Amino acid sequence: MILQALVEYYERMKSNPDKEIAPFGFEIKPLQFLIVIDEEGHFINIEDVREKAGTKLIGKKLLLPRAKKRSGSKSFASTFLLWDHIGYLLGLPVDDEKSAKQHQTWLTMLEALPEELKQDQGVAAILKFYKNGEDKKAMDAPAIEECLKSVQCNMAFRIAKDIPVPCREAIRKFVNKNGPDVDNLQNHNNITDVVQPVRPCLVTGENGVIARTHGNTSINKDTKSLVSFQKNSGYDSYGKEQGYNAPIIEQTEFAYVTALNTLLKTTSQRMNISDIVTIFWSSAESAFEKDIVALFKEPEQDDPHAKSEKVKAVLQSVNNGTYREDEGDTQFYILGLSPNAARISVRFWHVGTISLFASRIRQHFEDFMITKPSQEQEYYSLWRILVNIASQDKSENIPPNLAGEFMRAILEGSLYPATLLQAALRRIRSDTQYRVKPVRAALIKAYLNRYYKFYPNQDVKEVGFELDLNQPSIGYQLGRLFATLEKIQEEANPGLNATIRERYYGAACAMPVTVFPILTRLKNHHLAKIENKGRVINFERLLGEIMSHLSDFPTHLDLHEQGRFAIGYYHQRQDFYKKKEKSENVCEQVV
Repeated sequence: MILQALVEYYERMKSNPDKEIAPFGFEIKPLQFLIVIDEEGHFINIEDVREKAGTKLIGKKLLLPRAKKRSGSKSFASTFLLWDHIGYLLGLPVDDEKSAKQHQTWLTMLEALPEELKQDQGVAAILKFYKNGEDKKAMDAPAIEECLKSVQCNMAFRIAKDIPVPCREAIRKFVNKNGPDVDNLQNHNNITDVVQPVRPCLVTGENGVIARTHGNTSINKDTKSLVSFQKNSGYDSYGKEQGYNAPIIEQTEFAYVTALNTLLKTTSQRMNISDIVTIFWSSAESAFEKDIVALFKEPEQDDPHAKSEKVKAVLQSVNNGTYREDEGDTQFYILGLSPNAARISVRFWHVGTISLFASRIRQHFEDFMITKPSQEQEYYSLWRILVNIASQDKSENIPPNLAGEFMRAILEGSLYPATLLQAALRRIRSDTQYRVKPVRAALIKAYLNRYYKFYPNQDVKEVGFELDLNQPSIGYQLGRLFATLEKIQEEANPGLNATIRERYYGAACAMPVTVFPILTRLKNHHLAKIENKGRVINFERLLGEIMSHLSDFPTHLDLHEQGRFAIGYYHQRQDFYKKKEKSENVCEQVV
């Protein structure tokens, strides 16, 4: 199903003249430098064709014969058709022992080219270039140093005032007819002499030549494959090796690999969270496939409100039909991938209509709605949520597999993983400075409310958007009490370096009976220090209201009650801030 959807995406892109996608046998690849020669193969110069993108120099994208997969210690044993990196074309750097072997592979490929290619003016000039020893002049050119310094140095030849040789019409026709694989040229003067059996494709059902190996997929800096078989492995059956174990014809292999690489190179349809790369596309062009990444990623610094507008469109889509253009027919695909030792792992695969996924994403954002300071982000990205429950608030400490489980819950509309709640509570206990940040409170609220939607309990009341005086949860009321005792301490001792939040929060949340009797006695001392007696009366009334919900201090709170403790604490603190803002506004009006 995954490969079929990717092949459909390739066909959709290919049928649209406004889309940039490579035809069969080719790929859009950046070249950094060109060796410029004349028609007789004489060296002219090294041309730097890199283009500036911000502060970086990137290669110029050209439509080239497709690169063959290379890996392992024998990666120097194969080359690409009329283009490759500097090690193959010029044998540089000379101090790299692989370069000489790579260069010899390149020369062998040139000699094995079929006559129909050797008759092309560009190819003939390249052969003369090496025959006349002009490569020595190229190696001494000043621009070579710049090429060797670059992160990547892919090169090709160009006859002066002409296009690069691998882009010439003769080479294109040859690849269209025979494919870009040059491995068999050494033993066959004409590549069409190689006869391979025709078999039906496992994906499309069409007949064709089976792809023995599948192309690279650039999921990260270490290139991996989505489909691969180890040679002579235990997975071989009935004498079949490598790609013959899962018969996919070359055209299908090319289509799905090209589609996958195209999606992985986009910014609007690819998202990275922890070790997972997620890509999105639909069976027909839609606004949703361009907007969905913006819903989950961090807001752009130059346009921080763009994300909020996208999320609001999703929240309102049920009423205004923003994402209902599919009428239930347009399929939407979500594929989560992560690198593995030998091949790419599929972490999740979801198929549904656009309106279905829009509805589930809308529910996710609604679950996370909570009262918060005005300067706080209105909607949180997945990274923002996960990093705030990771140790030291660092991306590298996000618990393994949590990103995939979290994303799966959002897309399936299912329970959030229990590890989210556990990680949030651990981080609150360890973060003595901030404790219950808005994003952590929103996460705990979302987890608890979604949990009890799936497992209803008459004794449990949903956690609200803001302060709920009538919340029956003991943990919630204890959190309110702790926030009030902290507020009393702060007003009694302005400028205090450490409050009960730093010293007692962890124990109060887990084992209330060990802490609250001490704190309630200390509060009398703090109230006596507050000079504003009206303020003291208000605090005593608030304490009385909270205590009316409590009959005793429990010895222990389970994880769900610890979560409600955190939200009660957070809601009460936010309520104090709101009252302060209202008081300041009243003073401004009086003045």
